[in-house]
Amino acid sequence: MTAGPAYSGDVTVGGPPARRELRGLRVTKVAVGDYDNNAYLLECTATGERLLIDAAAEPDTLLDLIGPAGLGRVLTTHFHFDHWGALAEVVERTGATTLAHPADTVGIPVPTDTPVRGGDEVRVGEVLLRAVHLVGHTLGSLVLVYSEPGGAHHVWTGDALFPGGVGKTHGEPALFTALLDGVEAGLFDVLGDDTWVYPGHGRDTTLGTERPHLPEWRERGW
Repeated sequence: MTAGPAYSGDVTVGGPPARRELRGLRVTKVAVGDYDNNAYLLECTATGERLLIDAAAEPDTLLDLIGPAGLGRVLTTHFHFDHWGALAEVVERTGATTLAHPADTVGIPVPTDTPVRGGDEVRVGEVLLRAVHLVGHTLGSLVLVYSEPGGAHHVWTGDALFPGGVGKTHGEPALFTALLDGVEAGLFDVLGDDTWVYPGHGRDTTLGTERPHLPEWRERGW
């Protein structure tokens, strides 16, 4: 059962986390750090196994969020420093296994235990998440997709997709085209308008909210 109106996805640095109950999966979102990063703790409601998406900053905040139940794995969506600032301490304190795409591991200063490629499944207890590999913001950006039984899809997009556009591609037209093409083919072309998007910064959105603007994004080039 998808969460009711109490969950908006709006969180602020220093403020309380937002929690959402899906079928089989509990999602907790918190904002941390100078760049207002989102970190997401995913928990299988059947087994209690947990995955953290982006140990971005403020290790004490993240460790408080994790609490005594511990953490099995942490996935870094891409190698930009604002997405792994707390990774070393979180891993040291929890013993969590690290995951990232092989193309981005060189930029993450904590060794990657498990490489994740496009099409791979990332298991959180009884929950299966599908990895989508997107090139453009970095060469190894990862998106995770959850197909909620009897409900909508849910996607954690890192810095690949936000409300209002795709992630920065550093003024490189070829990278922008690659990222937008990948987002369209890997997300918009295969997932419905009710798909919920959890980005690496800022508010959540849905694919239906963003879909009408795809031609506009392509025309403006960012």
